[in-house]
Formats: sequence, C-alpha cells, structure tokens
Amino acid sequence: MGVLVDQFPLFLNGFLGTVRICLFAAIGSLVFGTLIAAFRVSPLPPLRWLGSAWVTGFRNCPLAVVLFGFAFGLPEVGIGAPFEVFGIIGLTAYTSAFVCEAVRAGINSVATGQAEAARAVGLTFQQTLGNVVLPQALRSVVPPLGSVIIAMIKNSAIVGAFGVGGELFSVEGTLTAQGYPALVSLTGVALGYLVLTIPAGVLLGVVERRVAVKR
Repeated sequence: MGVLVDQFPLFLNGFLGTVRICLFAAIGSLVFGTLIAAFRVSPLPPLRWLGSAWVTGFRNCPLAVVLFGFAFGLPEVGIGAPFEVFGIIGLTAYTSAFVCEAVRAGINSVATGQAEAARAVGLTFQQTLGNVVLPQALRSVVPPLGSVIIAMIKNSAIVGAFGVGGELFSVEGTLTAQGYPALVSLTGVALGYLVLTIPAGVLLGVVERRVAVKR
C-alpha cells in the first residue's frame, strides 16, 4: 500500500479533477433537468414532446454511448473542445434526464389546488410553476435528487475511462503503465470515490432532515 503514500500527489490531482467534473455536471444537470421537467408539465404540446423525447432518449441509452457520441460525434459537425468538456456535457445531459423525472414526480405530488388557486389570482403558468409549485416540489424530492447526484459521481468514472485524463479514474492507468499493481492502484481510486460519495450521502441526510422540519 506504499504506492498510495508515494503517489499521493497523483491521487490528489486526480481526485480534484473528478471533483471539478462532478461539480460542473451536478450544477448543469440540476438546472437543465429542472428546465426539462418544466417542459414536461407545460401546457404547450411541443415543449411536452421535447421534454419526453429528451428523457426517453437519454434514460434508455447507455452512458458510455452518450459520452462517446458527444466526444466523437460533435467534432464531426465542427464543434471542437477538450475531451473533459465533452465528458461534462455528456454526463450533464445523461444525468439531467433522471433529475427531470425526480423533479416531475415532485411537481405531480403538489396538490392541484395549489396551482388552481395561483391561476385564480391571475398568475401565469411560469409564475405558478416558479413561485408556487416548484418550491414545494423540490423539498419533496431531496432524497431522489441526492441519489441521482451520488450515482452521477460514480458514473464520472466512465468519463475517465474514455481518455479524459487528469481525473481519478485515469490515475489507475497511469500507475499501471509505470509498473504498479493494478489492484493497488484501483484500491486507491476506489477510496477516492468513497471520499466523495460517503460525505455526499451524509450531507443529503442532513438536508433531508432540515427540509422535513420545514415541511
């Protein structure tokens, strides 16, 4: 296990790279997933169709295929960027579909009388959704959203698997190429992901308890 100590700077650099990828992907998927959820409950049929198509497409497509599609498909249409950017975009798009369904379930759990009362006082759909329905819905979906984000952190390993470099999963390949045992390198990588996911689960529990009190 001396490799974990000797190569700690390499593990730390990979850990910070994974944190960066997960942070951008988490913010993007939460924002975009909420927007897609709004599309799915919109009174406009084209928006509902777009939201449904997005969710159906990404939820039923393997993440590896999505990532390779962004990494190697976008350059063919003239869109160039580092692999890390493509990885974040692909992870965001994939995770947003699951965020959307969690948020939509929360929206559907809000009593219909709330929206009817908002419309009765003259609020538009956007005002009703943003000021009345979503604040109540988001409180009820903290546990599933937290589970989605934790799953996204673990899925970020697939981003590293197709050659992003500079993140946690790529550390194993670097050390193996230097002659270190793969099992030891993977143990260090696994510990890095545990450092990310376990505190995230604890934080989720704290937020859930606080939201439960407010409700």
